[in-house]
Amino acid sequence: CVVPGTNVTPPHSTIRPGFPVPVNTNNPEVRRAARFGVYRYNNSSNDLFLFKESQIKKAMVQIVRGLKYMLHVEIKRTVCEKRDHPSLDRCHFQRQKNLQQMLRCYFEVWITPWTHKVHIPVAHCH
Repeated sequence: CVVPGTNVTPPHSTIRPGFPVPVNTNNPEVRRAARFGVYRYNNSSNDLFLFKESQIKKAMVQIVRGLKYMLHVEIKRTVCEKRDHPSLDRCHFQRQKNLQQMLRCYFEVWITPWTHKVHIPVAHCH
């Protein structure tokens, strides 16, 4: 059975790609993947402040030549300015009402552990 939009593996490959399966949003690997999505968002936004994940709403994982995470994440503006480049772990969320902002994001984060590569083909936030 072929699903449109999934990667097709070469006929001689021993890897059979699976369908996306739900995964616990508290899983450390899921949290790590969400952070990669946030880095991608921060690198492409023109906001003065860095954003950080506030809640992972839903997570799926699919095995396709590595692990592809499909994440629905809420991110919020922090007090850390982009030009300072601090560690996001030490950035607190904005407390000033007029500066607070929350975005809903969908990230696809593809991690191939054996090559230590991370690819983020999709990062949509609104």
